[in-house]
Amino acid sequence: MKNTKKEKLQALYKVFRESDNVLMLINADPDSMASALAVKRLLWRKVSSVTISNINIVARPDNIAMMRLLNIKMVHVNDIILDHYNDHYNRFVILDSQPNHHDSFTKFKYDVVIDHHSDTGYAATYSDIRPEYGATASILTEYLRSARIKPSVKLATGLFHAIKTDTCNFERKAIIEDMQAFQFLFRRANLHLARKIEQSEVRFTNLKYYNKALSEKVMRKGKLFSHIGMVDNPDICVNIADFFMRVESVQWSIVSGLYNETLIIIFRNDGIRKNAGKVSSESFGDIGSAGGHKSAARAEIPVMAFKKAVKPYNAQNILKWIMKKVN
Repeated sequence: MKNTKKEKLQALYKVFRESDNVLMLINADPDSMASALAVKRLLWRKVSSVTISNINIVARPDNIAMMRLLNIKMVHVNDIILDHYNDHYNRFVILDSQPNHHDSFTKFKYDVVIDHHSDTGYAATYSDIRPEYGATASILTEYLRSARIKPSVKLATGLFHAIKTDTCNFERKAIIEDMQAFQFLFRRANLHLARKIEQSEVRFTNLKYYNKALSEKVMRKGKLFSHIGMVDNPDICVNIADFFMRVESVQWSIVSGLYNETLIIIFRNDGIRKNAGKVSSESFGDIGSAGGHKSAARAEIPVMAFKKAVKPYNAQNILKWIMKKVN
């Protein structure tokens, strides 16, 4: 018999004590940031301190706007000094991800895992993994409601924006619980603030990548491929992949770039009888981390894992190699 929502909340609270210093690890995006804010609110006055730590560099203009407008404070994982981590933090939480999703997550042993991706079987003291849900923010909204916590306007706006983003305005997978959470938050969110986050403009300095992507694009049977070379941040590939999906004839958008000796490949599709996560995993899962949802996925591959297969090693041949692997 499944635990009730109230029982889940009580089980979560049993993990923590008043003296605990909690470190929450996220791969910062709207869903994980909003979920982290929700957990921080749930633990208010129940633990000594809560720190949100991001493993990635936040560069997307909308995510930066979300951080600024909702006052989200984070400490990058590289700034969590090892001695400080050992002496200070004694409880560890991972949200909207699981430990094997990224190498940076493996540095910690987690007491709590809350996620909406497929269960990888990690043994935490408390786990709540619901792959049928469209957003982790929907799960955390249920916890807030079970705790009879009325979310602040900023928290409600963050969770509202997260559900919209991760379900792509309910065009991706979602269930009735996502809709119920959305309706609950709609009445409490600042819609003007949410719209301001969504409509954050592209940085002028990133226009060069759009120019590169347009000039290097290759179209094959509804699939648009583009490799943009070295990037300042992997989120640039995400932005461009989303941009190409707005083109009428594009069924798949596959955009890649190089960042920190890693090849980042972003997959997007129109959601019609397609599975981006499966394509990503089957194409690149044997040499890197790969996976995602039906309409959105990514792969991250160390350069040394494929460099010998690309001869001569240059941008044009990297693109050809990706196209061959995907097809």
